[in-house]
Amino acid sequence: MTRPDPTVIVSALSKRTLAEQTRRPEYPVHAHFVNRWSSRAFDSRPVEEDVLYTVLEAARWAPSSGNGQPWRFIVARTEEERERFRSFIRPGNRVWSDRAPALVLLVSYTLNANGEPSGSHAFDAGAAWGTIASQAALLGLNTRAIGGFDHGLAREALHIPEEYDLHAVITLGYRGDKSALPETLQEREIPTDRRTLNELVHEGVFQAKE
Repeated sequence: MTRPDPTVIVSALSKRTLAEQTRRPEYPVHAHFVNRWSSRAFDSRPVEEDVLYTVLEAARWAPSSGNGQPWRFIVARTEEERERFRSFIRPGNRVWSDRAPALVLLVSYTLNANGEPSGSHAFDAGAAWGTIASQAALLGLNTRAIGGFDHGLAREALHIPEEYDLHAVITLGYRGDKSALPETLQEREIPTDRRTLNELVHEGVFQAKE
């Protein structure tokens, strides 16, 4: 096996970042994957248009079944647009998400090229979200996805047709200081760990491990 390049993996010899202090990969992976995490703390600094569209450009190239590209991104950047989003985000999430300078509602088209129900649109939208989170982190941005919002109100407020499914509101911006968060959230403002591969991987057949 070729030895991994030590400059791109989490190394025990290097000064550990906040994420690397609490996360320990079981196999060598690029440090980018370990260091990306979803903070609730956002700075009020606006996200430049070209930076935002670079993030969305990356998502445009995400993989999808049959190259169907069912994802769509509804973007809110102005105060009026963000206020419209706030009308359907649940109060518990607004405590921190109101500070995010950009919001993106991720939706997906539920029909395939033949006009029949697609079995992969949500899976494909997930690939787009992962790409957004990854590209944003590479640009020094923070993202956090919100599932806690009223889908009916969002559909009405943003005029979304029935053939589109709503998945998540993605908060996007530069990371801020956690001191701006309520104390209960400040305590949770740390990179979370992950399940072990032993819990996640099933070789050959599925075996209950819960």
